[in-house]
Amino acid sequence: MTTPVSIIGAGLGGLTLARILYLHDIPATVYEAEESADGRTQGGQLDLHEEDGQLALEMAGLTEKYRSIIHRGGGARRVVDERGRIVVDRPDDGSLTRPETLRGDVRRILLDSLPPGTVRWGKKLVSAAPVGDGRHQVSFADGSSSVSEVLVGADGVWSKLRALVSEERPVYSGMSYVDTYLHDVDTAHAGVAGLVGNGALYALAPGKGFLAHREVGDVIHTYVVLRRPAEWFDAVDFTDATAAKARVAAEFDGWAPELLALITDAESVPVLRSIYELPDDHHWNRVPGVTLLGDAAHATVPGGDGANLAMLDGAELGTAIAAHPDDIETALATYESKMFPRSHKAAHAAHRTIEFVFGAHAPAGVISLFTEDESTSA
Repeated sequence: MTTPVSIIGAGLGGLTLARILYLHDIPATVYEAEESADGRTQGGQLDLHEEDGQLALEMAGLTEKYRSIIHRGGGARRVVDERGRIVVDRPDDGSLTRPETLRGDVRRILLDSLPPGTVRWGKKLVSAAPVGDGRHQVSFADGSSSVSEVLVGADGVWSKLRALVSEERPVYSGMSYVDTYLHDVDTAHAGVAGLVGNGALYALAPGKGFLAHREVGDVIHTYVVLRRPAEWFDAVDFTDATAAKARVAAEFDGWAPELLALITDAESVPVLRSIYELPDDHHWNRVPGVTLLGDAAHATVPGGDGANLAMLDGAELGTAIAAHPDDIETALATYESKMFPRSHKAAHAAHRTIEFVFGAHAPAGVISLFTEDESTSA
């Protein structure tokens, strides 16, 4: 007998799980707080890795769809110094090992692969409580509720379901990103477009820097990275776009005008993304009928694996449930036994990456990485 599954959150991990379950004829419903698939922007580009994100899409039967949305040429990498002088310039080699793709496009192919009605939009979770025999009642802000035989938290860093299995709460990592966008860049921002090039731009110093990406549609999306206390950001009014841009740009006084323009010329309100994390070894004892995936289970600093791990979590959880449809506890235990050590290892690696990129010797780490790659491929 198949086991009905309720998934809280229609991000990449939750949707990958839903897709795998659908392929195995296991009923699943995804509850999402957003009002529709187009309710908000889904963020910028991400590179899906062969060993996790791309593997998950292969397990989901979506490899060809994925290859149709890859940003060809977007794999170029450029490092510049604070004055905008090019230090490393690496072209896109056409490799499909870690190609760039818009997160929203990946989400779209996952949504399109599910039967209509699988995702219930406008379902903001209010509470979840056990009702016996491993079942849980979930209640939503619109007054509706349902009882789930299997409940999966795919609801991100601030997961409401995490409290069912763990007392841990995310803590501020000490760093934040500020998102900015420039549009029609080849015409309206030619100097910036020329500096960024066709792919990703890195301009780094200890504790701060720019990570800018040329995206499809003549767009440059920038993450302005700052290691500052939470109180520093609390003092910035991000609802006042002009004042916020001026305050953030002041942290880069003396840097090249084209780099500062990534902030000052931004055509939308800068968005603060404070980075919160769970302990690297976050885990829990088996709780009947419920588990977590993605950031709900193992939020950490951005090391390039977040979306990839969430998707692999979803694919492996779906596969485990399909392998044990009449013994859900064995399925969930099997999934968690692989997920815990993998996420622990990835969290440690993410912290090393952040120190490598933004630590005391920045930008030496990134320069050495790209120059080593170039010499290896020569």
